[in-house]
Amino acid sequence: MRIFLATLLCISALSLHAADKLKVLIIDGQNNHKWEITTPVLRNALESSGAFAVEVSTTPPKGSPPEAWHAFKPVFTDYQAVVSNYNGEPWPQNVRDAFTKYVADGGGFVSIHAANNSFPEWKEYNDMIGVGGWGGRNEKSGPWLYVKDGKLFRDTSAGNGGAHGPQHEFIVEVQNAEHPIMRGLPKRWLHAKDELYSKLRGPAENVDVLSTAVSDLTSVNEPNNMVLAYHKGRVFHTTLGHADYSMLDRGFYTIVQRGTEWVATGKVERTAAVPADFPTETAVSTVKLEGYPKQEPPKPKAK
Repeated sequence: MRIFLATLLCISALSLHAADKLKVLIIDGQNNHKWEITTPVLRNALESSGAFAVEVSTTPPKGSPPEAWHAFKPVFTDYQAVVSNYNGEPWPQNVRDAFTKYVADGGGFVSIHAANNSFPEWKEYNDMIGVGGWGGRNEKSGPWLYVKDGKLFRDTSAGNGGAHGPQHEFIVEVQNAEHPIMRGLPKRWLHAKDELYSKLRGPAENVDVLSTAVSDLTSVNEPNNMVLAYHKGRVFHTTLGHADYSMLDRGFYTIVQRGTEWVATGKVERTAAVPADFPTETAVSTVKLEGYPKQEPPKPKAK
C-alpha cells in the first residue's frame, strides 16, 4: 500500500511538473534554410532549459495544391508562445487571421532568422516583426533600422531591404541591458559563424533594439535581437540562427530561451540564470548536442 501511494505521489509530482511548463509551438515546413536540421536544435534549445513543453507543426511542402493546406490548422491559442522557423509560401487566409488574432489578444511570438524574410505582403505580420528582409522589401516597406553612435536611426532613403556578407563570427553588443532578456549578460560576446543580417526594412514601430552587431557591409550596428509590442501581444525577433552550427551557440540558446519565456509571460525567471559556459568577447561557446552539427560551415574563400 505504501509503495502504491508513493508511486501515485511520484506520478502526481511529475504530472504537475509537466503541466507547469510553458507550452510552445514551433512552425516549420518551408524555408530557404535547412529547417529539417535546425528545428531539432531549436527544440533542444527550449526543452533543455526545463521551462518549455514543445510541439512542432509542419506545413505542406512548397508547391503543394490548396487541398494539402487544409490539414494545416494550428490551434495557436493552445500555446503560450509560437516560434517561427518558417520562410515560404503564404499561409491560408484563415490561418493568417487566426495567428494575427492570437498575437493581438496577448499571445507570444518568436521570429527566428529567415522568418523575417516571410510574408512581405502581410501587413500585420510585418507590424509584428518590425523589420524584415528580401521578398521585394524596399523603402516602400518602411525605413532601414540601425544604431549609430548609440542612437537609433530610421533611414528612409531608397534601397532594397535585406543583405548580408559571407558568414563569420561576430561580436554581439547589448544595447538595452535593463530588459529582462538581456539582464545579467555580458556587454559584448562573440557569436558563432552566422549570417549578419543588415539593411532590414519595415514599419519599424514599437521596436526595442536589445543588441546589435557591426555589419561588414554597412559598418553600422545592425539589430540582431529585438522585442516589439503588437496590441496585447509580445514579440521577440532574432536575426541570428542561419544554420545548426549557428544555433549551437550558447549565447543563441540563452537568448532564445529567455526571449521565448518573455513573450509567453512578460518575465524572465525560469531561464534567468546565466550559463557558466556563456561566450566571452574573445571565445565562442558551443553547445554539445549528439549528432550535431550536421551542416558544414562554409570555408573562407582563398584570397
